[in-house]
Amino acid sequence: MYAVALNVAPIFLLILIGWLTVKARLFKAEASDVLSDFVFKIAVPTLIFRTLAEADFHGASPFKLWITYFAGVAITWAAGQLVTTYIFKQDLRVSVIAGISSAFANNIFIGLPLVGRSVGNDGIVAISILLVIHLPIMMIAGTILMENATHKVVGGERRSAFAVLKQVGRNLATNPLVIALLLGLCFNMIGASMPVVFTTVIDQIAAMAGPAALISLGMALTKYPVRGNLHISATITAFKLLLLPACVWATAHLLGLNPAWTSALVLTSCVPTGINSWLLANRFGIGHSIAASTISISTLFGVLTVSLWAWLLS
Repeated sequence: MYAVALNVAPIFLLILIGWLTVKARLFKAEASDVLSDFVFKIAVPTLIFRTLAEADFHGASPFKLWITYFAGVAITWAAGQLVTTYIFKQDLRVSVIAGISSAFANNIFIGLPLVGRSVGNDGIVAISILLVIHLPIMMIAGTILMENATHKVVGGERRSAFAVLKQVGRNLATNPLVIALLLGLCFNMIGASMPVVFTTVIDQIAAMAGPAALISLGMALTKYPVRGNLHISATITAFKLLLLPACVWATAHLLGLNPAWTSALVLTSCVPTGINSWLLANRFGIGHSIAASTISISTLFGVLTVSLWAWLLS
């Protein structure tokens, strides 16, 4: 367990460094936006492209991987939403935010570095395949549920599912992660090779992805204070850090997923809540405190639970 904790600790120390740079006023909190853009638009897409261009898939199908992960997401999201509605007696819109906060893992900024460090290249392949549909599915589900909840609570018009899908489809067409994944798969299938100088540059940019993602996340956490509804946030955090990875682990074994992919999915599912839950709350103007508190609390306790899951998988 001690050895596992030493392997996980650098992940959270880099997050702490990012947080301290803002708290010590070395950088403004807004600097995290620039660094996050670099991570999302350049560094992580480069890592995904390089990984998939060189990957050996061994004939593995992505469908088992997707079913494994999203079965866990569905169970955890439902649990978070139902508990918030019927036990904590919250507004249906708040319950949707609680549900997505319990099931939306920070796969890009924490999951990728953690899996790369703990599982290696096979794990990065699994996360790359997951990432191409993770954000679209989560945001489509969250948007449709929030619009339905808003319609039930306050009335007004609501968009059709087709309109939501159309909007997300337009966004995907320019999504750097999707473009990188498609290019990487194309290079893999045709067996193309790049000049050494390009390979060197790509390797150097890809190597920045993990540290830059973690530091930018730490800087961004200063925007998400812990406040109000702590009993709900604590419950949702427990679902995120314990229930979701447990469901993913059980489904992976039920479907016979290979060990590397199982470890990758469980590890990325046990990381803290991603900031997209707060973005959804901000868009609909409700549930900010629950989303922000869950992000911060899950990150604070994540070092313990991630170490636990890494130890159980070792």
